[in-house]
Amino acid sequence: MKDIYTEKAPQAIGPYTQAKVVGSMVYTSGQIALDPATGALSDGDVAEQTRQVCENLKAVLTAAGTALDKVVKTTCFLKDIGDFAAFNEVYGEYFTSKPARSCVGGLSLPKGALVEVEVIATVE
Repeated sequence: MKDIYTEKAPQAIGPYTQAKVVGSMVYTSGQIALDPATGALSDGDVAEQTRQVCENLKAVLTAAGTALDKVVKTTCFLKDIGDFAAFNEVYGEYFTSKPARSCVGGLSLPKGALVEVEVIATVE
């Protein structure tokens, strides 16, 4: 088992790591729209926050030796399920391989975020 850390993604805001590689799989912690340079939450709408979340995930996966096209499963959390369409539009730009997915809404997320996403991907 190997811990993954990159300065190109936000530092953990609790007692966890950005990701773990176990065998040929990587499991990321949930990412919210924190700017890795400042640690500040994006104050943009759900589309802008989703874009930052995906960029954060991309950085973590790169540090783990894999990429977004190797993602096999995502779990997505939305503060407001009414943002589903706007979230999907940006999500679809990043996850072109169409991994399996669960998406739930109506949640209170860390730091008041509008969206959080975690992924499981293969590492070759």
